[in-house]
Amino acid sequence: MKLRLPLFAAATALALVTACTPGTGGGGGGEGDGKSFEFWSFSAINQKLTVDAYQAKHPDIQIKLTEVGTSTETAQSLTTALAGGKVPDLVLIQGDNLPQFVEQPQNFVDLRTLGADDVKGDYLDWVWEQSVAKDGEVLGVPTDVGGMAVAYRTDLFAAAGLPTDRESVSALWPTWDAFIETGKRYKQATGKAFTDNAATSVFYQAVNQVSEKYYSADRKLVYSTNPQVKTAFELGIKAATAGITAGQSSFESAWSAGMAQGQYAAVSAPSWMLNSIRSTAPDTKGKWDIAKIPGSGGNWGGSYLAIPKRAKNPQAAWNYIKEMQSPAGQLEHFTRVGALPSTPSVYKDAKLTDAKDSFFSDAPTGKIYTDSLLALKPFYIGPDSAAIGQEFLNAITNVEQSGGNPATAWDDAVRNIKTAIGE
Repeated sequence: MKLRLPLFAAATALALVTACTPGTGGGGGGEGDGKSFEFWSFSAINQKLTVDAYQAKHPDIQIKLTEVGTSTETAQSLTTALAGGKVPDLVLIQGDNLPQFVEQPQNFVDLRTLGADDVKGDYLDWVWEQSVAKDGEVLGVPTDVGGMAVAYRTDLFAAAGLPTDRESVSALWPTWDAFIETGKRYKQATGKAFTDNAATSVFYQAVNQVSEKYYSADRKLVYSTNPQVKTAFELGIKAATAGITAGQSSFESAWSAGMAQGQYAAVSAPSWMLNSIRSTAPDTKGKWDIAKIPGSGGNWGGSYLAIPKRAKNPQAAWNYIKEMQSPAGQLEHFTRVGALPSTPSVYKDAKLTDAKDSFFSDAPTGKIYTDSLLALKPFYIGPDSAAIGQEFLNAITNVEQSGGNPATAWDDAVRNIKTAIGE
């Protein structure tokens, strides 16, 4: 079984849905009416909420929002459109998909021509830099970041004889090995799965805590020789073979049902996933809390708004970006859906630092997730990072769910990666 992981952001509940056919889009680059624009976004992240908020302030502006599908499907549709089809005026690109487009700056409006240099200082440096092409073109403005924590069921932890307050729970797993050992304790006490799956709740988080990932700092491929990547992969295999997972791939129907039914007790959760947990398991309100992620800080997710070169209404699209992705706009979005801002000036704002979520036992979500994010060590994300990561995820899922051989999983993944990226 292959795990297809659309890595959303901005309250990204990554539903695997069939892609819609994008509507009519741009044509001749800037010849639109300036009072309307077409916007392609992911499905299942409630982008309509933000669009409606903007239109309420600007009733003279009309926005045609198309939810194309998953983040991967949205990137695929954009690739097709850029090759000669009709493009939107504005498109949301997930962070792991962005590098492939940064390699094609000729297909996008250089946002410096619309005023990007004036707002650059509002954003985390390392997040902003991911959208900058080789000659300095700015192709996207970051909408949010993920931050990382572990969401856990206090009632299920209590039934297993484990502590339930977030400080004591955080102390259970200073490392990923300790997280797996806690899972064994839980399984021994209850006979049930501790976490949802090994691929995203262990490997994907551990591999995002490295100082260097699939590419070196000088942008060379090192995925097969980097010991940090192999260590993270081995942790994923260890979790997959420890009997502590439910074997439920993130955001698939079984995962959602398992969450609602308490089939697992803990899940690695970026800030945007909290909204997904609320909607997936509404009857569990007050039974969840949030603890620190094992190891150092982390991040899962992060997206960018970009304007294709042939957009009809680039100025109208930029006006939307500038207002809705400003520090004030991102802070407002956090208060609505919990998406963590990419604008550090708001990290000390009381609306964020004092935010508590009643669904998660009044956990101070703003503080937990910003602390996690700021502990992250940035690394270079290259054009094939998404494809490389997908094959590592697939290999771990194959061991966990389909009886794959853990002894050959690493070699299998590396071989499949070489095929996938044409190396």
